[in-house]
Amino acid sequence: MGSSAKRALQWLDDRSGFSTNVLPIVRHPVPSNVNWWYVFGSATLVAFIVQVITGVALAFTYVPAADNAYETLQFISHQATLGSIVRGIHYWGASAMVVLVIIHMARIFLMGSYKYPRELNWLTGVGLLFLTLGMAFTGQLLRWDQDAYWAVVVGAEQAGRVPIIGTYLTQILVAGQTVGGATLTRFYATHVFLIPALMFGLIGLHLYLVVRHGISEPPVAGRPVDPASYKAWYQRLLERDGIPFWPDAIWRDVVFAMVIGAVVVVLAMVPGPKELAGRADPTILKAYPRPDWYFLWYFAVLALIPPRIETWIIIGFPAAVVVGLLAIPFVGRSGERSPRRRPWAVGLIAVSFVAVGVLTYEGFQAPWSPDLSPAPLPAAVTQPLNAEQSQGANIFENHGCINCHTIAGSGGRRGPDLSAVGGRLTKEQLTWRILNGGKNMPAFNDKLDPKEVEQIVAFLQTRD
Repeated sequence: MGSSAKRALQWLDDRSGFSTNVLPIVRHPVPSNVNWWYVFGSATLVAFIVQVITGVALAFTYVPAADNAYETLQFISHQATLGSIVRGIHYWGASAMVVLVIIHMARIFLMGSYKYPRELNWLTGVGLLFLTLGMAFTGQLLRWDQDAYWAVVVGAEQAGRVPIIGTYLTQILVAGQTVGGATLTRFYATHVFLIPALMFGLIGLHLYLVVRHGISEPPVAGRPVDPASYKAWYQRLLERDGIPFWPDAIWRDVVFAMVIGAVVVVLAMVPGPKELAGRADPTILKAYPRPDWYFLWYFAVLALIPPRIETWIIIGFPAAVVVGLLAIPFVGRSGERSPRRRPWAVGLIAVSFVAVGVLTYEGFQAPWSPDLSPAPLPAAVTQPLNAEQSQGANIFENHGCINCHTIAGSGGRRGPDLSAVGGRLTKEQLTWRILNGGKNMPAFNDKLDPKEVEQIVAFLQTRD
């Protein structure tokens, strides 16, 4: 049996070329002083593979249709054999993958590993970062509950703010004019087919570049990168002190990946996957559109910034982040790599992590904009009203106007504060705005009859 197995392996190796083409890649030399800071990249890859495997398992039962998606996820979570665990691994694995890829890129930035000749490594890593976030965003809608539905509505509204092409971006995102069954199908195809395919391609290119240029050595203060001599110096380093990645260096990656996997499995079994909110229903305005935690900081920014600069932030901030990340390897392609000689890099990472942490906390605590479950209008506002004005106040609350507009401290902050709107706008101006809508406001010409419009205008005119 031993000789037969050996002959079979030899036959397979002869046909596949594994020992001559694959083993040299796996055994490529790396600096002998690589340490635990180098494990996050491989752990991210393992997390992605786990996401693919669990995603395929979920796809055997999940139905990407508006009338079945919610029910099939409920079945997976509560009735299918091991369904809750598989969905939990997929849910917590997404969080792990986001955390790992961010830490990996932060490590690369702090250690200056993006410098010559690894600029393209960094650029492919930036692409993988955004694809990872894209996977996380598109996966939210597949739950087809109230949180997911309204979070995508908010995302679509942000895309609509882009000048000139905003309307087209929104239509591409939601597959039409409103979020519905076609949106779910498009997100499913993007989440399951398009983004993973792009990620497989970029991962292959990223790994090829890592093997081609080698794993960057731990930085040493006073040893800057000189593009004219670095490659020759690095080759001498590997010849003198290099060790094969397999089996001498990979053990750290294996141990760390197993620890992360164990944590994900424990989270999948103990707290389990995120419980679904009510089924997606656009007619129910009593929703609290809270995205998954890794997007919460950005939604907190949108909730806290003044409405007058909201559009600038929605467009300018992501654009600045993309441009900044892409410019990094070209702005600093040479020079010192050690964090001790680059305090500005340490400070930038520290400020970024603290800011995201604080904003995430605020996202958990602060009301959203719009506030879909606001407090009712204060008695001081409603008690002095006559019958017509009182009916207008009821319309203001029942039709969701209070979700976006504040009156006497009650309501949302999406639109202008209407506490003194009667002194700013005439009756005709108020009527026109209600019927035709505005920048962030839908038109109510087909939602209110003329009598209701007169009543709500009468109420708003009291706010002077």
